[in-house]
Amino acid sequence: MKCTLSEIKGKEIICVKTGAKLGYADDMEFETDGMTVKALIIFGRYQLFGLLGRQDDIRVAAEDIQLIGEDTVLIRGNRYISPKEEKIKIKSLS
Repeated sequence: MKCTLSEIKGKEIICVKTGAKLGYADDMEFETDGMTVKALIIFGRYQLFGLLGRQDDIRVAAEDIQLIGEDTVLIRGNRYISPKEEKIKIKSLS
């Protein structure tokens, strides 16, 4: 299936395992060597209208994407990673 960034951007990302809405796809992470998508990025929510900064961004690994639909992206929800702490902070959704 071929998708462009503009087609995926703004789609709601939902975890199939828990039914939780993680947010909306804001960006993609690419591997430049193989030109493959590594992850979808969900920007962190603003705290107090941005006065207190933002929460951490969420990185959803491409392997966890189960289905890309017309309005939503369904993920398995095995893990998601905060890219600001690239020492790999893995949060389990189970």
